[in-house]
Amino acid sequence: MTSGHLEIETKYDVAEGFTLPSLDGLDGVGQVSGPVEHGLEAVYHDTADLRLLRARVTLRRRTGGPDAGWHLKLPAGTARRELHAPLGRAVKKPPQTLAAPVAGLLRGARTAPVATLRTRRQVTALRDDAGRLLAEVADDMVTATVPAVAPGEPAELHTWREIEVELGDGDPDAAAAVAAAVGERLAAAGAHPSASASKVGRVLASRLAAVVPPPAKRRKKGPRAGEFVTVALAEQVALLQAADVALRTDQPDAVHQLRVGSRRLRSSLAALRIVLDRQATDPLREELAWLGGQLAQARDDEVALAHLRELVAEQPAELVLGPVAARLQQLQVKDEQAGLDRARDTLSDQRYLRLLDALHALVSDPPLLERADERIEAVLRDAVGHSVRRLRRRMKVAEDARGAGNDEPLHDVRKAAKGVRYVTEIARAEVGGLKDVVRAAKRVQEVLGVLQDTTVTRELCRRLAVVAFAAGENGFTFGRLHALEQARAERAEQEFWKIEPELRRVLKDAAS
Repeated sequence: MTSGHLEIETKYDVAEGFTLPSLDGLDGVGQVSGPVEHGLEAVYHDTADLRLLRARVTLRRRTGGPDAGWHLKLPAGTARRELHAPLGRAVKKPPQTLAAPVAGLLRGARTAPVATLRTRRQVTALRDDAGRLLAEVADDMVTATVPAVAPGEPAELHTWREIEVELGDGDPDAAAAVAAAVGERLAAAGAHPSASASKVGRVLASRLAAVVPPPAKRRKKGPRAGEFVTVALAEQVALLQAADVALRTDQPDAVHQLRVGSRRLRSSLAALRIVLDRQATDPLREELAWLGGQLAQARDDEVALAHLRELVAEQPAELVLGPVAARLQQLQVKDEQAGLDRARDTLSDQRYLRLLDALHALVSDPPLLERADERIEAVLRDAVGHSVRRLRRRMKVAEDARGAGNDEPLHDVRKAAKGVRYVTEIARAEVGGLKDVVRAAKRVQEVLGVLQDTTVTRELCRRLAVVAFAAGENGFTFGRLHALEQARAERAEQEFWKIEPELRRVLKDAAS
């Protein structure tokens, strides 16, 4: 069994002779207890190339202290989510309950001990008048050992002292205020915020530098295109992997974030063909399209059902005939679970894990073309221009097909607008004058996104009406919902053609 909590802490570097200031008299603190001393030993596990640490994840087996066990720490914004599992009999291999959430990061690679930390910890607890824990102040003397990487090399030994201030489970605002006040007293006594987010990150800094490519040298005229593109793709792969971990740990909106990550990567690889060899990137785009397809239906149905339930709630009671709301609710629960199951199955698919390997290989050794040595601004302008011209062509096709009763050309326009949006998001840091293009692409997405949503809701209404009729129920309300969604689709299409002339003007300027 696993348990977990959100860890919010701040680390401070101090000299070995540092004197911890008094923690009495802090506003909001009714009780100061301790210090209580613990002897801790933590063995950290990772792959040979530190895949977990590179993703800001730590996995350890700790003995001693009140929270002995296996710990997995995952990034959660400025905090970390910490999952716990009992010590059990395993020493060299982490329990499956903690290995499973990071399977996408490990991608089949084995973990092994990479560092051992022994800590003499003295903990002072700060509580409010009701006895609720506001913060713990841990004074740590640390001795860390890093085993030799190659035979014959000596092990590394590190010693240091640090102070950790971790928020408790009391009132969040009061706890944050107390932690800030403690930080002020520590700073006044000579402490400095630590540059390292974790102890193991501190001791493995040199090994981490050896497996992570150094940042590109800053140039007066900006980075070269190849350097910039490599960094941008690495950031997008990292976001995809973060969504992977979120889905494996049942975080809200994870399926959507994974789908967005796959789409963004696919669009970026297409837009950056002028820098990257498409013979290497096109197969990845196909696999990313497969991944997006695996996740698409679950997300589309989730949005559609939520909308239809809101729509039913707005209808006059006399026009809701039969158990319409109940059917929608039951289908939403069923589809959400089915969608999550399918998404989790996808993450376990070897095809998906091979895709992750290929994406990391692309970032490590990008297939750069000649233009990779050019200045980034000119290259990105060309990439944006190509994407904009593609959108304009799709809009022309849609205009020629207007009135034919076929939504597919407008669906293609929406997808092309999404591509423009993704490439401009990459380019905006280096290329000026894209604000109107970004606004235009977003507007197209918003308007035609409604049209696409109604495609799903109308089909759901039709299916549910058939099921209701077969069960002997009145299908009137589902027909009414279908008609309302048809009207919404018509309004969205009218809105698009209303704004289309202005969009075309903005895009023409960007393509020139």
